Amino acid sequence: MSRSWKVRRSPATSFPVVCRAVLLFLIGLSNRRPNLVCRRIYTPNSHLPAHRMAEDFRAVTARRAKCGETMIGEGTQSTNQRRHNYVQENVEVGFFTGPTVCIGCKACEVACKEWNEVPDDGFTWIGNSYDNTGRLGASTWRHVLFLEQDCQKGNQITGLMGLSDAQSEDPFRWIFLSDVCKHCEEAGCLEACPTGSIVRTEVGSVFVQNDVCNGCGYCVVSCPFGVIDRRPQPLPDAGGAFKCTFCYDRQKSGLVPACAKVCPTESIVFGRLDDLRARASQRVEQLKQSGYEDAQLYDPQETSVRGIHAFFLILGEPEAYGLPPKPQVPTIYLKSAWTSALLTSIAALIAVLGAFLFFG
Repeated sequence: MSRSWKVRRSPATSFPVVCRAVLLFLIGLSNRRPNLVCRRIYTPNSHLPAHRMAEDFRAVTARRAKCGETMIGEGTQSTNQRRHNYVQENVEVGFFTGPTVCIGCKACEVACKEWNEVPDDGFTWIGNSYDNTGRLGASTWRHVLFLEQDCQKGNQITGLMGLSDAQSEDPFRWIFLSDVCKHCEEAGCLEACPTGSIVRTEVGSVFVQNDVCNGCGYCVVSCPFGVIDRRPQPLPDAGGAFKCTFCYDRQKSGLVPACAKVCPTESIVFGRLDDLRARASQRVEQLKQSGYEDAQLYDPQETSVRGIHAFFLILGEPEAYGLPPKPQVPTIYLKSAWTSALLTSIAALIAVLGAFLFFG
């Protein structure tokens, strides 16, 4: 007796069950997709209006400051980014430059050249580490110094790395420092200029008017830091003296100097001079607590320069950075020079009269 054979469908493979599974999968996928996209582009408080987000940012910044926390930059509230009215308010401003957070990117050099249309300085390979610009000059208003020293950097663990002696240590540190015109409180270049082309601006910076400069070079020999220089041929405006302008044109429009604006780590900080000096003192104390015993500020207020508007935090002695330990304005020697000239004239007059009396 034959039995009729019929294929039985498994509930798992039946058509209604499959349709139901596909439908559930599509529904689940559609529910998850917005979440995936939101997680990809979501930012905190993105649903809030702009003024609410600004209020939240200020609240967070104030809370961090109250707790003593620090961070690199404060976004649009940083003095390197926000607009200002320092020129209109006659507020003295400055640069505070710290090498401990400088990465040697040279963005400040590039921004300075691009904004001020400073010509190239020759593209000459000097072979001195990666420091190819060499020094400040008429065509280099910002110079990132690459300094290599056989010294320990903070709490750096040097290790046993000596080649001659297996037990000797070989400490090493690489320091980057963005150098610029110091904009001295008592500027030797300004005092020596015979045409009045060098003036003091509303914010305390020292500005050279190229259209008034006659290229005499008195300012070059009067600068205690060797910053200002005359531009050689065949560069544009050759013969005139040039240096950092503190981006005076930008400041008149409420903008931050180009070098500070682009500094990614805020190694260059722009702002009110008194605020920067207070901030710099706190930074030195913080570094000393972290093991940087040789950290100090370079701001020679006790000399005839009477302080500088572009001051630095340095590790070690200033001579290593090409900075004079006690810079002096050359005009302080005028009194002794004129006194010597007067005494010499009197002595010469007495000698002439004596000769007439003796031989007459």
